[in-house]
Order: sequence, then structure tokens, then C-alpha cells
Amino acid sequence: MTQVSDVMTREVRTLPPTETVLKAAQTMKELDVGVIPVCEGEDLVGMVTDRDIVLRGVAEDCVAHDTPVSTVMTQEAFWCFEDQSVDEAAQAMRDAQVRRMPVVDRQKHLVGMLSLGDVATKADEQQAGEALESISEPSRPAR
Repeated sequence: MTQVSDVMTREVRTLPPTETVLKAAQTMKELDVGVIPVCEGEDLVGMVTDRDIVLRGVAEDCVAHDTPVSTVMTQEAFWCFEDQSVDEAAQAMRDAQVRRMPVVDRQKHLVGMLSLGDVATKADEQQAGEALESISEPSRPAR
């Protein structure tokens, strides 16, 4: 059975919770990503997404160069272990309706990221398709 460590992306760029929202947005632009793990040392404390920046930052009229990432980040990040099976991680992604998930070791230190793209290109396309279908389902009724 394929483990998360076999397909995940390693050497992920992180930001400390004290970094500014502006720096988070600039880092996302530089890396062409929509999410960055927020860590204190090696410990994962949250995730900041482009959506977090817009809804909790811009929409709340924050001053991007003065507002810390900790103000807008998602603190309750969903994660998986590096030694879990890709099947389990894909199910967790479906359940949480997320396309990217931080990967931690058993000491809960960040060691990488797992994306649907990783699952699709390095593991099982069917798993990725099933996960995407579940993730894409509206989490609340259409208006």
C-alpha cells in the first residue's frame, strides 16, 4: 500500500504566525500557490490560504503590512501523518473537503504537503477523482 511519504511534496515553505499578511500574499505569488503552512519552529500551528487573506483580511479592512498572519490563518488545520496510507489521507481530504493537506511526522512536525495533484500523478487517479468529487460537493445548500 502506498504511503503519504511516497507521494507528498517535501521542503515546503512556511511562515511564522508573526509574519505579515502582505508577506504571506507575496510568498503565495512568488511560489504560485494558494496555501502556506504556518509554523512555530517545526510545529504546525495553522494554515493561511488566499481565501483566508481575502475573507478575514481584505474584507475586514486589515492593513496588510501591519496585520500578522495569525489574525487571518485557519488554526484548526486538517493534517495527515507521513506514514499513513494514501487511501486514508485521500479519505480525510474528502471528509474535510480540502484539496491540500499538511503532512506531519509522529512528533507532529511538518514534513511536507499532500495535494490532490500528488495523489493523481504519483498514486491513483481514481482515488484523486473520487476525492475531487467529494471535495467539490457544496458543504451547504445552494442559495
